[in-house]
Amino acid sequence: MARATFFILLAATIAVYEATQAEKEGEKAQEETCALMVKVLDAVRGMPAAKLNLKVLKAGEENSWQIVCSRITDNDGEVHNLTLGTNFTEGIYKVEFDTKTYWKSVGLNPFHHVTDVVFEGSKLGHHHYTLAVLLSPYSFTTTAVVRSKHK
Repeated sequence: MARATFFILLAATIAVYEATQAEKEGEKAQEETCALMVKVLDAVRGMPAAKLNLKVLKAGEENSWQIVCSRITDNDGEVHNLTLGTNFTEGIYKVEFDTKTYWKSVGLNPFHHVTDVVFEGSKLGHHHYTLAVLLSPYSFTTTAVVRSKHK
């Protein structure tokens, strides 16, 4: 009986240890997960803006911009993992949406060639930023959801 109890306690200890390790790995992975994502909606057609080209840039010295990444929205009008938490350092960022190419691809003639969203990022430590953009050929609106942790 004592031997069975010992093995049960050993198994429970291992389970608790593994759960704790998984939690720590999850926290570490969170730091490596998506720090910036976008969601773009087409207000004219009432649907996600799929296949919209965009660039993420970071402000450099003397009014210059360095490209962080270039991507294309998926069929849901989204791009996840534009930058990871450890690479999303403090600074001024710009997300540049190529709206002219998008509107031309759906047969419309837009006023705006690009839509830029410029913001200060990561000043308070690791945060998750979701930029939501609502587009039409002659206007756009944007909002941001900033959370201390990605959920």
